[in-house]
Amino acid sequence: MKQRTLGKSSLQVSALGLGCMGLSYGYGTVTEKNVAIGLIRDAVARGVTFFDTAQLYGPFTNEEVVGEALKPLRDKVVIATKFGFEVPFTDGMQRLNSRPEYIRQSVEQSLKRLGTDVIDLLYQHRVDPDVPIEEVAGVVKDLIAEGKVKHFGLSEAGAATIRRAHAVQPVTALQSEYSIWFREPEEEILPLLEELGIGFVPFAPLGKGFLTGAIDQTTQFSSQDFRSTVPRFAEDARLANLALVELIGTIADRKQVTRAQIALAWLLAQKPWIVPIPGTTKLSRLEENIGAADVTLSVQELAGIEQALSHIQLQGDRYSEAHKARWGR
Repeated sequence: MKQRTLGKSSLQVSALGLGCMGLSYGYGTVTEKNVAIGLIRDAVARGVTFFDTAQLYGPFTNEEVVGEALKPLRDKVVIATKFGFEVPFTDGMQRLNSRPEYIRQSVEQSLKRLGTDVIDLLYQHRVDPDVPIEEVAGVVKDLIAEGKVKHFGLSEAGAATIRRAHAVQPVTALQSEYSIWFREPEEEILPLLEELGIGFVPFAPLGKGFLTGAIDQTTQFSSQDFRSTVPRFAEDARLANLALVELIGTIADRKQVTRAQIALAWLLAQKPWIVPIPGTTKLSRLEENIGAADVTLSVQELAGIEQALSHIQLQGDRYSEAHKARWGR
């Protein structure tokens, strides 16, 4: 597996990481623990060194599974986790909490669940409007000085927040959604990250499964699958957005690779400091995704994709109204 460095930091990781959320959260079905551990270790054996989890996923169970899977391989991998939500939930509600004392409490609990003495990359999961980002960055700076954390990250933060946080404690990476299906970060975020020397870790690089071609307008989502609440996955929107899937399929057929590999290769081609974290529960998909690191899109192919995309009108927001307020602060 090729390696990439996140921005101007010293944090080097595999060109593709593994997003572990879906093993225990978000899609309705929880992967059996032994199967999840096996998949994570299979990823390491195939060159993946970057693993993403969070307290929220489960909550808690994802960190435990990731920690157990990687404990015997700890010196070979980079583990990223997140704080910022009150967990367990109260009345089923997700409440933000980045108060300094809660960050410290969260980190201590994450260290125990992960079975490690240091977190390689610690993200604020979502910006808390009730706590100045300077305070958040200051706490993480202290945790780094204490040896409990190595690098600071933000997730779904807006440009002004990133700049303010970076002035207190250098931000190693921003994690936000970015794919050939959702390109808004190109407007303001990517130029800022390049200016400040911050790496970018796109989640949902396969459009939550849509870009693989496995989902069409007839697909049914269970009530436990968060995609059932996402406007972009409404039946009419899926039907309209299949034009993008067809475009990716045409390019994939021409290069004799898969749609997923084209979608990931496109992301890797955007900047050398971008590290996507596709998730999966299946070994075959893991191997397929890893193969994308060896797919090269030429300048001409990228230009052709750009031109074709200009003629496709994508439909549907990527978040429900309830979740929009937590993005881009």
